[in-house]
Amino acid sequence: MRIKALYLIEFIFTIGMATIFLMQSFPLHKAFVHWAACIGASGLYLFASYRFLARVFFTERLLLENHSLTIIKKTIFSQKVRRYEWKNIGALHYEGKGQKTDHPLKGSSFDYFGFDTQEHLIQSLHHDGNMYFDTPNGRVYFASGVYSWNAEEMVQMMKLFIGSVLKLGPEWKEMLQEQEFDDASGI
Repeated sequence: MRIKALYLIEFIFTIGMATIFLMQSFPLHKAFVHWAACIGASGLYLFASYRFLARVFFTERLLLENHSLTIIKKTIFSQKVRRYEWKNIGALHYEGKGQKTDHPLKGSSFDYFGFDTQEHLIQSLHHDGNMYFDTPNGRVYFASGVYSWNAEEMVQMMKLFIGSVLKLGPEWKEMLQEQEFDDASGI
């Protein structure tokens, strides 16, 4: 939910900039600068709307089949379907929130100008995913914004469906601990 609020703030900021450009271009005379500002503002409105709608309506689905895993990433404007054979998939890993790089202009003791804060915000917004597996063509990231407890449930469901075909990275040993449920009927 917080990430959608950030998308909304980015949308409002971009629309505000476009409005300033548009207001500066009026009244429209024969001057090229006024027309260019008006066209630029209109383009900025379209760009902001496209990014906002694409992010808000983004969905990702995993389809587990006997011989393959299909990842479907869908927005309001496009759909990407990628299929991976189980035999070509390496171990499944959970990365969580990756280590972010510092902004080069960050101060040594305090971020006076907010460069580092802005850098971390941008890296959070453009995150590929919390889970990944290796293929012969490189790493495939998915499950953006999935917390560890949801990732555990996803892995348990995958294990139920495909069994021993699913290879897990070493971090799962600690994450997938045995869960015991109290039996309230014996009380």
